[in-house]
Amino acid sequence: MTTAVIQRKWHTTAEVATMLGYGLSKTKMLVLTGEIRSVKDGRNRRILPRWVDEYVERRAREAEERWSA
Repeated sequence: MTTAVIQRKWHTTAEVATMLGYGLSKTKMLVLTGEIRSVKDGRNRRILPRWVDEYVERRAREAEERWSA
């Protein structure tokens, strides 16, 4: 019998805060301002892993541009 491993499709705002090493308040503000994309699912916000990656890549690119200028 083969066992399939189901990977998480969504993250909560609190999980993303932990992943990024940010506080929950800062993460919620990033979500509310659109810096990190999210979907409202009932009363909760859900964030795709690739949206977290997009945010990190954008911040890294901005930092590199500042250092190279």
